[in-house]
Amino acid sequence: MAGRRAWWGRGWALAAVLAVAGCSAVEEAASPSPAGDGKPPASASAPAGAGGGRAGDAATTLPGVPSTEQARRELAGLRVAAQGSMAGYSRARFPHWAEQGESCNTRERVLERDGTNVRRDEECRAVSGRWVSVYDDEAFTDASDLDIDHTVPLANAWRSGADSWTQDKRREFANDLTRPQLLAVSAASNRSKGDQGPEAWQPPAKTYWCTYARSWTTVKAAYDLTVTKAERDMLTEMLDTCTP
Repeated sequence: MAGRRAWWGRGWALAAVLAVAGCSAVEEAASPSPAGDGKPPASASAPAGAGGGRAGDAATTLPGVPSTEQARRELAGLRVAAQGSMAGYSRARFPHWAEQGESCNTRERVLERDGTNVRRDEECRAVSGRWVSVYDDEAFTDASDLDIDHTVPLANAWRSGADSWTQDKRREFANDLTRPQLLAVSAASNRSKGDQGPEAWQPPAKTYWCTYARSWTTVKAAYDLTVTKAERDMLTEMLDTCTP
């Protein structure tokens, strides 16, 4: 396994050299509880940090971020309702982090995707790399300083419709690597956010508001979750920061 990873690492390094030669220079706390869904690696087709933009910036690697216009359409289609009860909620109702193949779980896949020069040990733990927390523009080289944030927090989802889901659907939501639901951010910003919606908490880095609103909106739309009026109003304000 270690030999195969080294071969891939050399391959990506060679690809990076060729790319530079041919173009101008542009540019939640971990709680392992494998669910064992056996999915293939989400990042096998691209090196960590791929996607353009600032290296090591999760905003450039997030999957499924819609255009501003699409996000506005999705926001208009969301049902407005008061938040539901927290009765019966626990994080255990959203099993994570799920096994993603090659001894990696969801947390490790996100760390690999959102970082640059990420190196993993034989147990898939990120032992080195560089990450930029888009919430507060802080840079890190130690993965233990990072949390994997659920853009739409688990408790917020529970209050807006997930309480009626099956356990399998909640597992999918908590480990969703196909939508902009998971990203590596500073532990401090993640814990400051808690389970608050955008009406109560916004990323300190205002430059991320546009992406945050687009991500939040499309996740809620994909899972048919409700929004409050105050939440919808703040999302609209955040979308207004987007540039054409």
